[in-house]
Amino acid sequence: MTHDTFTGVFPAMTTPFDDDERIDHDTLRDHAQRLETAGVDGLVPVGTTGESATMTHDEHIEVVETVVDAVEDVPVIAGSGSNNTREAIDLSERSADAGADGLLLISPYYNNPEPAGMEHHFRTIADAVDLPQVIYNVPSRTGRDIAIETAVSLASHENIVGYKAASGDLNRINEVIERTRSENFGVLSGDDALTLPIIAQGGTGCISVSANVEPERTVALVGAALENDFDRARELQYELGDLFRTLFVETNPIPINEAMEIRGIHSATMRSPLSPLQPEHRERLEAVLDELER
Repeated sequence: MTHDTFTGVFPAMTTPFDDDERIDHDTLRDHAQRLETAGVDGLVPVGTTGESATMTHDEHIEVVETVVDAVEDVPVIAGSGSNNTREAIDLSERSADAGADGLLLISPYYNNPEPAGMEHHFRTIADAVDLPQVIYNVPSRTGRDIAIETAVSLASHENIVGYKAASGDLNRINEVIERTRSENFGVLSGDDALTLPIIAQGGTGCISVSANVEPERTVALVGAALENDFDRARELQYELGDLFRTLFVETNPIPINEAMEIRGIHSATMRSPLSPLQPEHRERLEAVLDELER
């Protein structure tokens, strides 16, 4: 079976919590439906932005189930990665059973595998679970880059249809795009500020933090870029530039959760060890969001 690649805007969804740090499933459902109505191309729950690192496996699957049940016409790509291959397979199988349409798989963190181990990890999951899968390269969090050769090799697997690029290194990202052009394989920006240049080089869209709070503008930016209307895409990039920068003044997802609270979408409550946004950064974020509403 050959799966389609993912194209467009896929918000890396925040997870709403109540004051006791329990998952607020009603608000999560509303959040998913709001994003679908805004025109996004898919949803990505329980990734980094969704605080998956502080959830139990059961909670992880409950979030996937809520999002799947909430939407009608957009695919749900569940974060189901781990630094333990067996655990990643278990989470991926459970996500598939919960109704996920695809998987986002973080590269193994902390245990720092060599390229051969990295490739074996992703191939083993792809062999075990017949869903379209996006491998996720974010060395600032995992401590290990997915080697270009590894990404290119993995693109040949029929279930591995995408690469979330969050290394910040455009030269390396561009080489992955160039060398996988003949494969059924898309490169998605994992850094909002780099979405436009990545699409200009041949990327297929983004897994976006900013789309949680500004989904319509993000959809318009990516849509314009994919249609080669770069004049319009640049205008939108300039409009959103301050937001892109401000959402990363502290560790993601601290600023985006504060942004969601400022906009009245859900509480900024996060689970420890994440801490509230510093007051001076909140003031700046409020100003940026206010400017976007004018």
